[in-house]
This record gives sequence, structure tokens and C-alpha cells, in this order.
Amino acid sequence: MTSPLLPHGELLRQQQGALAEALVTRQFAAHPDLEKRYGAVGRQKCLQDANYHLAYLADAMNAGDPALFANYVAWVKVMLGARGIPSEDLVRHLANTRAVVGDALGGDAGTMAAAYIDVGLAQLPSLPVLTPTHLADDEPHVALARAYLGALLRGERQLASRMILDAVESGVPVKDIYLHVFQATQHEVGRLWQLNEINVGQEHYCTAATQLVMSQLYPHIFTSGKHVGTLVATCVAGDLHEMGIRMVTDFFEMDGWNTYYLGANTPAQAVLDVVVHRRAQVLAVSATISLHLRAVSELIEKVRARPECQALKIIVGGYPFRVAPELWRKVGADGWASSVDEAIEMANRWIA
Repeated sequence: MTSPLLPHGELLRQQQGALAEALVTRQFAAHPDLEKRYGAVGRQKCLQDANYHLAYLADAMNAGDPALFANYVAWVKVMLGARGIPSEDLVRHLANTRAVVGDALGGDAGTMAAAYIDVGLAQLPSLPVLTPTHLADDEPHVALARAYLGALLRGERQLASRMILDAVESGVPVKDIYLHVFQATQHEVGRLWQLNEINVGQEHYCTAATQLVMSQLYPHIFTSGKHVGTLVATCVAGDLHEMGIRMVTDFFEMDGWNTYYLGANTPAQAVLDVVVHRRAQVLAVSATISLHLRAVSELIEKVRARPECQALKIIVGGYPFRVAPELWRKVGADGWASSVDEAIEMANRWIA
């Protein structure tokens, strides 16, 4: 059985390493100043970036939606600019990518790759060089969110935890903490890394600390009777970003669902085993970036092939599905949700 995702990016995937090498060689030969500016280390980083660009291009082609690649280009412009790399370098790189990939692939795949790159190039001049904060003054509980994030960035995990526990004890709903503190600060942490204001270690520390604080709130979550339905929630194999789907699972729990959260990087067969064993009514699958779409599609394919899962409903979520709202159909899901409340409403409607 073939995947619902289009195969046009597979030729690119198969040649990705060689194409990245050819692309960097061409770019440095055409612009000798790059060698002087960045040296051997810069050349290696350029090769790494080329592989990332090609991987995202291939996934957008497989999904059949140029918006996925264009959105990635917007993110890259900000990320590179924050590291002192002008947007002109990105324009030259994408133009070289268009020539190299188009010639190497040829046919429909080459034409499609060129068209997708053109979409990214066309929007580049008008794209912002900065991304706005997720902790704006008019956001709910913004003072608590800023104080919480500040404590984490200083490495004061116990203080951050105390802030949250005190807020809940004073009457702030756990759902508000999840949405307006945890989710908002995680988005802000990602933005700060994109802007080169924090490093990967700080980003990981903030995530790990927040997961610990979330577990301290479980006495407030696992209290009501389970009377609605059974949900299995997971990240696919290769996806290590579990915070979003963990929050979704906890919201289902608070809504009266019996939940089974499988966490990050879960193999498809393990997901299938739990779905069958627990007789789940709904499977929630998260994809953080477009690089994980193939795994989402393959997981759904395997679930659909099992006779015991014929009545199972599958909901997907994550950043790629917000960028391309029709993508859920292409991966074979029953629906997608842009928010946790929307996901719960959809799931309740399915089993009603």
C-alpha cells in the first residue's frame, strides 16, 4: 500500500547528500568572498544548512503544498539574520538550489522543486527579520509567564515551580497555566533560540523543567471520574518534541477521558499495539515539523490496515497542519485541530 503523501520529493530525498555537496561547491565557487567570510567551519555549516533546506523542500513536495517550504524559508530568514548572515546570502543559496535541483531531478519532480523554491524566493523580500514575542502585554497571565520564564533562564527551577504551585493554590485554573504560561513560554523559548539569544542547552533545560512542573500539577488533573472515552496520544517515531501532545492529553484527562500518553519518538508498531489493547476510540498524533509527516502518514496507514481499528477516529495536530490546513486529508486522518479545545470538541462529537 502506498502512502497518501505524494512521492515527488522522494527523488530529492534519495539524492539529498550529493545535491547538498554540489550546491555548496557551486555557491562557494561563484562567490569566493564566502570562503573569506566564513572559512572551513562556515562551509561545513553551509553544507548542514543545505541538507536541511533540501529535506524541508522534499517534505513539502511530498505533501503537495508549497506553503510548507515557504513557511520554512520565513523561519530561516530570521534565524540566519540573527546570526549575522544577510538575507542576500539566502537568496543566492535558494537560487543556486533551484538550478542544481532542477537540473538533477528533471521532469515533473524538477519542475515541481523549482516552482516551490520560486514561492519561497518571491516572498523573501517582504518577510520580517524579527518574530514578535509570545509574551505580549495583552496576553492573559503575562506577568506570571514572564517571571516563570525568567526564573528558568536563570536556572532557578525550584523558584519557577513555586511560582506555578502558588498560582494554582491562589485560584488560577490549571488550564490557564497550561495555555498562557507553559505553552506561551515554550513558544517564547523557541523564538529566543531562533533569535540567537539563548543556546540549545538553555532551550532543553526550560523544556525539561516545565515537564517536571507539569507533573507536579497532576494531583489537580487526575481527579475526576473517567466517563467519556479512551484516547491514545503520541508523537511519531523520530519526533522528540512531546510537550504539545502531552498538554493535549492532559486536557483530555481533565475533560473526563481515559488517556494513554505514549510520549516522544514512539514506533508505529508500539502505537498500534496500545490502540488495539486499550480499545481506543480516538488516536491523537502530533507532528512538530514537516520532516515528521512521512512517519505520520505511515502510522495512520498501519492503523487503518488493522480490522480492530475500523471504528477508530484519528486526529492530527502540530505546526505543519496549521500551515497547510488540508494536510490532514493527505495523511489519512479524520480531522485536525488548531487548538486543544477544538480537538476535545471534535473527539466528543465523534463518540457521541
